[in-house]
Amino acid sequence: MFKRFLFLVTSFALLLAACAPQPTPTEAPPATEKPLIKIRLPMGYIPNVQYAPFYVAAAKGYFAEAGFEVEFDYSFETDGIALVGANELNFSLASGEQILLARAQGLPVVYVLGWYQQYPISVMAKSTSNIKSPEDFRNRKIGLPGLFGANYIGLLAMLYAVGVDENEVTLESIGFNQVEALATDQVDLVVGYAANEPVVLRAKGYDLTEWRTAEFVQLASNGIITNEKTIAENPEMVRAFVEAVLKGVQDTILDPDAAYETCFDYVENLEAADSRVQKQVLGTSIEMWRADRPGYSDPQAWKNMQEVLLKMKMYTEPLDLEQAFTNQFVP
Repeated sequence: MFKRFLFLVTSFALLLAACAPQPTPTEAPPATEKPLIKIRLPMGYIPNVQYAPFYVAAAKGYFAEAGFEVEFDYSFETDGIALVGANELNFSLASGEQILLARAQGLPVVYVLGWYQQYPISVMAKSTSNIKSPEDFRNRKIGLPGLFGANYIGLLAMLYAVGVDENEVTLESIGFNQVEALATDQVDLVVGYAANEPVVLRAKGYDLTEWRTAEFVQLASNGIITNEKTIAENPEMVRAFVEAVLKGVQDTILDPDAAYETCFDYVENLEAADSRVQKQVLGTSIEMWRADRPGYSDPQAWKNMQEVLLKMKMYTEPLDLEQAFTNQFVP
């Protein structure tokens, strides 16, 4: 009886052993994840739905997947360019003319991604003004923030393209009060960003005639810059950053409503803004980003920009444009 009991116990133990989960081969512990590279990205303006591609790239993890932890820095454009030129930052947003002006001063900045495919400046007048074309700007009073920056350059580029001399118009420095100045007839025309002032004025009920600089001349516009040292020493980092941004751009173009919703996490008080206006701001911006090859920088746009700046006497000797921009990181 004892032997039979021992046999049953032994058999039961063997059965349990057979049914128990079998140990798996020991796996090597996962490699320690590479720490994310912290990037402070100067944006050049206040938080705005126009930066939706960057917010989308952050929210969807595209920056993290590429190895970056990105902090958005809403400081002045010129500050970002100076810091990148001094190799204190790796990247910044900047407009095409600022790259050439910086290189003319010896800063080794390089434009590596063309975000805007159209220069984003417009000139506008009330439809009742009887101004039909830029040739009609002669002897008119034009309001703009001042004789500096993209507004000034975009206006003069348009005038040059149609053969109107700067001396044939009256330029009024009105600060960033274009909407009020045109609404109250302080000036005949105003210069502003195509995705801003015209949108706001139309939302207020004004009928406008609008001329975009891009309709008359193609100019190098807003994009991502780095510096020569970063390109030489860490080209794969540049490529990874460019590709992450482009994913954000493409997602925003494909689903602007979802991108707009993402902006609520990054743009303070967006919920209090007029959503109709803000969505139009984003939609107008998207028009200027579209391209057969997103991120591509048109060499002719750089030649045109240099011609405008030389004519404006912003610098005196032509620059080697091949050193100012590259498409090597654009897929």
